Amino acid sequence: MGPGPRPAIHVRTTFLSDIHLGSRDCRTDLVLDFLRTVHTDQLILVGDIIDVWSLRRSFYWPQSHSDVLRTILGKTKHGTRVIYVPGNHDEQFRQVCGMSFGNLEVQREYVHETLRGLRLLVMHGDEFDGAVRCNRRLAALGSGLYDLVLGLNRGLNDLRHRLGYGYWSLAGYLKSRVGNAMDYVRSFEQAAAHTARRRGLDGIVCGHIHRPEISELAGVLYCNDGDWVDSCSALIEDRTGELELWHWSDGGAARPALQRAEILARAA
Repeated sequence: MGPGPRPAIHVRTTFLSDIHLGSRDCRTDLVLDFLRTVHTDQLILVGDIIDVWSLRRSFYWPQSHSDVLRTILGKTKHGTRVIYVPGNHDEQFRQVCGMSFGNLEVQREYVHETLRGLRLLVMHGDEFDGAVRCNRRLAALGSGLYDLVLGLNRGLNDLRHRLGYGYWSLAGYLKSRVGNAMDYVRSFEQAAAHTARRRGLDGIVCGHIHRPEISELAGVLYCNDGDWVDSCSALIEDRTGELELWHWSDGGAARPALQRAEILARAA
């Protein structure tokens, strides 16, 4: 007889992005486990929840992908406020920004205030990506190359699993080793932080580049909640208003990331 369900975890706010439903690389098993375990007052979806680009290339929609949407909608019926900020892979939903459907609101961008009074701009992040804004063909090429890396990553980790080894991220390794990739990441983070500072806000929360991070840049808080094809991470505001990154493992245990923003302690 297997173990029973884990106790629910209660938090104030959850930020999720880049789930990429409709992609073969979406970890719906971990997404569903997370959504069913973590109970949140506010769920903020920071774009690329549905991967329309992938669906156009090759339609893929198993039952588990419908289950993720059904679980999110179920939370709205039980009092969770859901804010949906579409990204570039689900930009079609930007046409209904400003509309509400019960407890589900669709916004082009959103300002979230933490329990400790920090005002955080929430945007998907493609706004800071010059390739996406200026050259859609180049953006599609980059997406295709990333899909290739994820496909290789999937095969490699199937082999590692059969050999008894744990998960290893090829995409994460390449991002950390390729100089141009790291230059892009740093430029992205600086552009995001500059936008928050220019608007007089305390920080920004975004996704898009699939690299979870909490850091202080030039006096503002930069938060990236990661993704659910590789890092399987979420940005969490706990019941005291503190922010931290959680990575959801195959065992389902949430482990706070080592990174914490010192700006939070000063704001308390």
